[in-house]
Amino acid sequence: MKKTPMMLSVAAALAVAGVTPTVAREFADPAIVQPAQAKTVVEVAVGSPDHTTLVTAVQAAGLVETLSGTGPFTVFAPTNAAFGKVPAETLQAVLRPENRALLMGVLTYHVVPGKVLAADLIKLIQDGGGQATVTTVQGGTLTARVVGGAVVLTDETGAQVRVTATDLTADNGVVHVVDGVLMPN
Repeated sequence: MKKTPMMLSVAAALAVAGVTPTVAREFADPAIVQPAQAKTVVEVAVGSPDHTTLVTAVQAAGLVETLSGTGPFTVFAPTNAAFGKVPAETLQAVLRPENRALLMGVLTYHVVPGKVLAADLIKLIQDGGGQATVTTVQGGTLTARVVGGAVVLTDETGAQVRVTATDLTADNGVVHVVDGVLMPN
């Protein structure tokens, strides 16, 4: 795949911050819709075979229209494998219509207002002396750090997830792929 100047500048910013190339793997992952093909953060997820559970959850929560809106939004998108770490009965229960409010809370905990690119998040971490706290649309907070060369998010329960792909841009924001499901307190 040909690397554009923008890709190289993002990669350089990540390298300066000590983030390994695996964080920026979306540039080489054909399973993820590239920015020119996606207009909304929802379409980025819909275009990825690794995010079918997330798409199902967004639909069940009634968030498709909201996340297809103007934004901008920064979405930390759990993969199917991330959802696979959640007990099947818990996942099935939260997808039931009577638990829509709970599901909406969990999903909006994965969304930060504004467009926070990887380089922006790294700068926030550096400016914060090694960590940054961001407020989610749900109203909770996530703490971001660089650990072992990757950006790691800690949720309000203390669980940690790694950012595995970054800067999947859309007209209304950006998607970063994570390897776990974040939970509010």
